[in-house]
Amino acid sequence: LKPAKSANTRMSVFNMSDLKSYVAGDGPNLQGMNLAESTVVLRCSHSNLRARVPELRLDLHMSILKVKEKLYSHFGTSIGSMKLILKNDEGASVAEMDDDSKMLGYYSPQMGWGIHCIDTDPSSITAAGQLENVSLVKKYEMSDEDYDKLPNTYRKHKQEMLAKDPTWTYQKELARRRGEPIPPPRDEKDDDYMEDLAEDIKVGQRCEVNPGGRRGEVKFVGKVPELHPGFWVGVAFDEPQGKNDGSAKGHRYFECGPGYGGFLRPNCVTTGDFPELDDFNLSDDDGEI
Repeated sequence: LKPAKSANTRMSVFNMSDLKSYVAGDGPNLQGMNLAESTVVLRCSHSNLRARVPELRLDLHMSILKVKEKLYSHFGTSIGSMKLILKNDEGASVAEMDDDSKMLGYYSPQMGWGIHCIDTDPSSITAAGQLENVSLVKKYEMSDEDYDKLPNTYRKHKQEMLAKDPTWTYQKELARRRGEPIPPPRDEKDDDYMEDLAEDIKVGQRCEVNPGGRRGEVKFVGKVPELHPGFWVGVAFDEPQGKNDGSAKGHRYFECGPGYGGFLRPNCVTTGDFPELDDFNLSDDDGEI
């Protein structure tokens, strides 16, 4: 004999049917979005920001003050500095929602309409694109004096090794660690020094500089008479990890901010898919001026 279905089983089947209808968006005027009758979806924009909120679900019973609180979490404008303009689906202004005590439904917004938030504070953090333009954000810079105080840095290691062996180079140390033959001394007096490596590096390529793992963009490839003979690669780093502003002894080779530029030998530069990193690692590298 097959056991009879319990009331709980029948109820589960009934509930699953209701759940399916809810998820699929069945029912009048829900547009497949499973919205309550008092919910409206609005587009939101800001006077100082390019960023948009394409779909913000709001309840018609919310006060305008509550709407401003939600917009604050998206845009960063203080509630007291917000001026809200309701716009229709064609972008035309319908009403200024200037009474914080009134409900959103009082202004009769429709699905697909928008709210434009105007920031009235001239000193707001959103002014002049400060929240979006990272070039306006002051980068952390460490002085040489502070860097010299740090323990276990590449600069200190380099100084210690050169004190023991004046011919020491990072390449020689790598070869020793790997058990490989020590490379012969580099002849940097050759005017075509490292030309073969420079041929594969193009201006505009993203790159990583080693040792140190610093990333940036190739801005120059060629000879720099102000430096040693041979070929150099000019790199504009993503962070202030360089030693110049794209110039060498007063002659400019490319544009970048102070401390963002560096001239490196081609063997220190690897080109490829190297996106910007959130953090950075300061170092003093052999083969860089």
